[in-house]
Amino acid sequence: MAKRILLVDDEPLIIKGLKYTLEQEGFETDSAADGEEALNKFFSGHFDFILLDVMLPKIDGITVCQRIREHSNVPIIMLTAKGEQIDKILGLEYGADDYMTKPFNILEVKARIKTIMRRASGSVQSETRKVIKVHDMEINAVNRSVTLGGKDVRLTAKEFDLLQVFVNNRGKVFSRESLLETVWKYDYTGDARTVDVHIRRLREKIERNPAQPEFIFTKWGVGYYFTDKD
Repeated sequence: MAKRILLVDDEPLIIKGLKYTLEQEGFETDSAADGEEALNKFFSGHFDFILLDVMLPKIDGITVCQRIREHSNVPIIMLTAKGEQIDKILGLEYGADDYMTKPFNILEVKARIKTIMRRASGSVQSETRKVIKVHDMEINAVNRSVTLGGKDVRLTAKEFDLLQVFVNNRGKVFSRESLLETVWKYDYTGDARTVDVHIRRLREKIERNPAQPEFIFTKWGVGYYFTDKD
């Protein structure tokens, strides 16, 4: 069954170009020109991916992303014409997996969608074990699920990718740049603070007290590492 992508942008030419390119790749697409329409379509149908513009009529893209994240972990790439870093970081704060700045290369959009979707589908499996247990946390690399104390933990695609890298390399310190290269995979030109945002969100979900972490630690001036104590 073809994967369905929801394209949300109020610029018809951008929608037209994205639809043509993605449908040529075998994806099914639907589109929305404002935030209200995007939410209505998302909650009344099924989508495997969302391309979401930040600046939208009626309801802005950040709010749309936030509302979707309250119910779903569907991969989301934010599109922004703004140069201010705060918009990009805010998008990630509310659960976006990635962002791209307009004007963008349509081939790069396609490549990023495929990379994130492949990881979200679980086709990229653990380099070591399919199920990893650390203390009372269990990470299943096949269905990309996480439980903590027997309770499900809802992670976005990028959050799971980060966690998987950490648990497969316990005790190894990763710089922000190395995490961008390892997890994002492509030639990333964004701010390394993107990593900080994802780490903070991941800690909020898996740490009982993010201020006193049990799993993900900071090595000041160097980067982050996962506890090597079982």
